[in-house]
Amino acid sequence: MTLTWYGPDILTVADELTEAYAEVFTAPPWEPRDAEETRVEFRERLETDVRRPGFRAVLALSEDGRVDGFATGWTTQAPFRTDRAYGKVTRRLGAERVNELLVGRFEIDELGVCSRARGTGLGRRLLSALSSGAPDGRAWLMTWNGAPDALAFYRRAGWQEPDPLPGEETDMVVFVAPGPT
Repeated sequence: MTLTWYGPDILTVADELTEAYAEVFTAPPWEPRDAEETRVEFRERLETDVRRPGFRAVLALSEDGRVDGFATGWTTQAPFRTDRAYGKVTRRLGAERVNELLVGRFEIDELGVCSRARGTGLGRRLLSALSSGAPDGRAWLMTWNGAPDALAFYRRAGWQEPDPLPGEETDMVVFVAPGPT
């Protein structure tokens, strides 16, 4: 399995990436999600995401060319977004801390490993590969608190959770990359 880097040229393998995304994010704990709806929504987002400043992606490709894992991200711009789950992040941390901790950092947007490649260390390799190129190692991500394996994975990888504002717990958890060693 090889890691292959992409920028906006990720669209040349968008069909393969979309299939891998749908496999990962329609399985537990992410279910119940309609696979076709998930494919369409991801593909539409990908078309927009590739135009974000600093967009880059890394795919793990098997010898037969299948996508076994993926990670995508970009540099978080100001003003901080309010679509998808970003409003929950602002509520959880407060606008001041969002600007301090997240704006200008590299955001890991998607990270997934197909079932056939789980337990191989691929998730850690993808996370490390994508975040290692972040300016000054400054990266962040959010994930759903209903995904205990994902939460445990990021914690084992040394990513830190900024404390939420008192009374502002949400179903989204924010992690920031461990500082330079």
